Amino acid sequence: MRRRSSTTAAEADGAPPRGAGVGEELFRRALGSHAAGVVVITAAPAGEPVGMTATSFTSVSLTPPLVSFYIDDRSGTWPSIRDAGAFAVNILGEDQRGVASRFATRGIDRFAPPTCWHTGPEGLPLIEGAVGHVLCRKHDLLGVGDHWLVVGRVADADLGVGHPLLYHRGRYGRFEQ
Repeated sequence: MRRRSSTTAAEADGAPPRGAGVGEELFRRALGSHAAGVVVITAAPAGEPVGMTATSFTSVSLTPPLVSFYIDDRSGTWPSIRDAGAFAVNILGEDQRGVASRFATRGIDRFAPPTCWHTGPEGLPLIEGAVGHVLCRKHDLLGVGDHWLVVGRVADADLGVGHPLLYHRGRYGRFEQ
């Protein structure tokens, strides 16, 4: 069953809510206060591996099993992700800061050494040492602002060992136990 969100008369008329108009810098700082897990999204359209770091990964639905992430529509990786029929979510471990940084860097071969990876099911690139892999078929794409929401239907998953890498206030970190 799909639910509709309630919309006020002002929202229906396109009027912004009170207090709208937050500046880009304040917006970034506010959202930076939210700690997030770090993943590398990988795919291999036409057999060529592509990948990118993301902190927007989240579960969407249990039935059917759906996950999602966002990608900037100006990203050089976006056309390849868009065209891929499947993708992998590599959940990075706390010791994989270098991998996260590498896949967030433009203009380099992200899969060249020192990146350790192998080809998994359906030719998907899988990052070695990840604490988990979630293998997905593309389910839906939705343009939202200057990003695209990519929704995947989970086809398989495997769990490694270790603790996840986190991102908070512009820095990578880990859980303290």
